[in-house]
Amino acid sequence: MVVSFCCFYVKIVEKNADPEEMLLAYLRRKLFFYIKPYRFFINKCGFIIFNPFFSHWSVNACLQPICSLHGVAVVTVEGIGSTKTKLHPVQELIAMAHGSQCGFCTPGMVMSMYTLLRNNPQPTTEDIQETLGGNLCRCTGYRPIIDGFKTFCNTPISCQNGDGNGKCCMENNNESDVR
Repeated sequence: MVVSFCCFYVKIVEKNADPEEMLLAYLRRKLFFYIKPYRFFINKCGFIIFNPFFSHWSVNACLQPICSLHGVAVVTVEGIGSTKTKLHPVQELIAMAHGSQCGFCTPGMVMSMYTLLRNNPQPTTEDIQETLGGNLCRCTGYRPIIDGFKTFCNTPISCQNGDGNGKCCMENNNESDVR
């Protein structure tokens, strides 16, 4: 089976693609691409995204057969920004919000949020929570990650008190307003 796709701005043509070979194994074997150890077999890493006909989605590189890649572009977390060039705003926000501690979930979180923003530039808080729902994080408890990504929302991120002044209820002097 012949498979043709783009990865790292290079067209790849695999003339004898193994239908059982997954993308992560292929990248490591053929392109000597080593990012993280094989810990992505949990089926929730959200590690790579594809761009066929300008539609983006996150997938698990450890579960995506290379035979399913024909005609698409593969983008990794390294492909959207780096410390050598410039970090992508999603990468900057996860760092500024202290959303990465051990780094286990960071590629999946970044790529899931990147995908959401490519498909929906002004997401809601619910969109963010739904997008990150398949990613596992054991260190931060998700709060710093979600709070950091809320800066992309077009909805206010602080609670709104009843008088509509836009301030958080904790900023009022009236204790009866505190919820």
